[in-house]
Amino acid sequence: MRPSGRNLSQMRPISIETGVMRHAEGSCLIRCGDTHVLCTASIEDNPPRFLKGTGLGWVTAEYGMLPRATNTRNRREAAQGKQSGRTQEIQRLIGRSLRAGIDRSALGERQITVDCDVIQADGGTRCASITGGWVALRLAVNKLLKAGVLSTDPIIDHVAAVSCGIYAGQPLLDLDYAEDSEAGTDGNFVLTGAGRLIEVQMSAEGATFSRDEMGQLLDLAETGMAELVAAQKAVFA
Repeated sequence: MRPSGRNLSQMRPISIETGVMRHAEGSCLIRCGDTHVLCTASIEDNPPRFLKGTGLGWVTAEYGMLPRATNTRNRREAAQGKQSGRTQEIQRLIGRSLRAGIDRSALGERQITVDCDVIQADGGTRCASITGGWVALRLAVNKLLKAGVLSTDPIIDHVAAVSCGIYAGQPLLDLDYAEDSEAGTDGNFVLTGAGRLIEVQMSAEGATFSRDEMGQLLDLAETGMAELVAAQKAVFA
């Protein structure tokens, strides 16, 4: 039995509320159980310097957690004068993941920055950020298309992410904090709507895992992906 009481292959409840930030070109609040992340997408007409004259656009991301997103207060990283290695790693992952779903030539020489701010954390914050970040990105691109700034949709496919792991010897889908903190194996799977893999992060936290167990977790991730993409599509239905 999982600490949450869910079935092994059961996702936490997912909800995505859009238009939550007045000034951002795209915004949403994604809730995956008790993990809540505010995602915004901001458009800049100028791409990064290294892309000047290439005709290519860029999608990047920033990530952060509010001080009381967890059960104890964390100091703001700005107050410490630098970002943690974890924060840098997560925001790079979000940026890489979202770029995989974009035709950068169709985007043109502009940059879209996706900010992911964790309001409340209960495991899977990077996965929720990617899933919600795609919705914010989609909303921002829709504005460019509606305004006639873009003639071709640069978004190739949906992008979403889900965590899976082995807890008490059982493969689980969508780990919350209680499960993630005790999991023997922990993994994050980033996929496209077509089921193509973008990135897989897996590590043996307390016990090694077999190739067969890795396959089981990927199967679970594909199951969760279908539910996440359905939630994304429902926003635009």
